[in-house]
Amino acid sequence: MKYRIALIPGDGIGPELTETTMHVLNAIQRKFNLSLDFVELEAGDACFERRGTPLPEETIKAIRNSHVCLKGPVGETAADVIVKLRMMFDLYANIRPIKSYPNVPCLRDDIDMVFVRENTEDLYKGFEFKLDKDTAIGLRVITRRGCERIARKAFEIALKRNKKRKVTAVHKANVMRVTCGLFAEVCREVAKEYPSITFDEQYVDAASMRLIKEPQNFDVIVTTNMFGDILSDEAAQLVGGLGMAPGGNIGDNFAIFEPIHGSAPTRVGKHTANPCSMILAAKMMLDWLGEKYNDQACLRAAEVIEAGVISALKKGLSVPDLGGNLKTVEMGEAIANEIIELKV
Repeated sequence: MKYRIALIPGDGIGPELTETTMHVLNAIQRKFNLSLDFVELEAGDACFERRGTPLPEETIKAIRNSHVCLKGPVGETAADVIVKLRMMFDLYANIRPIKSYPNVPCLRDDIDMVFVRENTEDLYKGFEFKLDKDTAIGLRVITRRGCERIARKAFEIALKRNKKRKVTAVHKANVMRVTCGLFAEVCREVAKEYPSITFDEQYVDAASMRLIKEPQNFDVIVTTNMFGDILSDEAAQLVGGLGMAPGGNIGDNFAIFEPIHGSAPTRVGKHTANPCSMILAAKMMLDWLGEKYNDQACLRAAEVIEAGVISALKKGLSVPDLGGNLKTVEMGEAIANEIIELKV
């Protein structure tokens, strides 16, 4: 099958990461005879400067006409690009795996968890206004439907992972009794549908501490939008930083994959950024395509991308962030070479 992939390079280090990731995807296409048609699109700060809009209508139209989207980080216009796209395509699940890899500075070598973050509600709805010049108000929107579908997504992921088979709901229902109270209540209800999965709950402040104290005890964490954004960034630092953390924005019919970090404008042109986040996001993209279209070649290709990353890291091939001396694109070339040499 031929897949049409919307490709948004983004801002800052985004174009460098995109170029690097394409080395890996080109290698995987050759190895598995995949047909991936990339359509490069504009969005972000640079687009806003050139066009007067960070998300042109033709970009939206091209995304709609694609099977999936892969994007680099966007700068100050992120709320007008990725947040808007999440709402527009109803990409209600933000999936962020956090995992230890070899020869990467990690707190522990047995960290393997995934954040399942609600992606379309909460304070990120953007319902903010000034009551007067001294008072600002933000509305936190939590719905039963939003809670049910993100909770169910978390339990389904726990079933597929087949690791600790555990879901932890993170909230602050002891203080935000109505909004977090609804989220906690719904998670408990959904948990009853999955008797083979262990379910527990933690307050967000305690969870932020336990992520540092005992990260090996987490499996799947389900939480609301803003808590998930903050906690997943914290957790990424446990496994080598944001450069090791991919993410997927997933709905029932469409998905956008990206590194979870920002555009890092101070690093532009230095070619030192860690590309693993976007390379692993591409791996997640192929996983999603494989599952959606029952394409075994895509599923196997996704496995081999991660195997290529692991193989390169085991050989000590890495960027300065991880203690190595490769430039961004050289890291991608090294991973591509490992992919080519891997026997499948």
